[in-house]
Amino acid sequence: MPYRVLIPKEIFDNSTNEQDLLVHVLDYMQRYPHYDFIRLENKFAICERNQKDWREK
Repeated sequence: MPYRVLIPKEIFDNSTNEQDLLVHVLDYMQRYPHYDFIRLENKFAICERNQKDWREK
């Protein structure tokens, strides 16, 4: 089952092209270590939950 993470508007505003956007999104997704990024869809990162314990850093 995919999960959706809303990407902040600032990330879209501060990105100069699609590759730059992807770099910023992947950097933002580091805040969610229990999600594996699959793709960007509209304003959401589509992810799958991985097996990492969310309490681990």
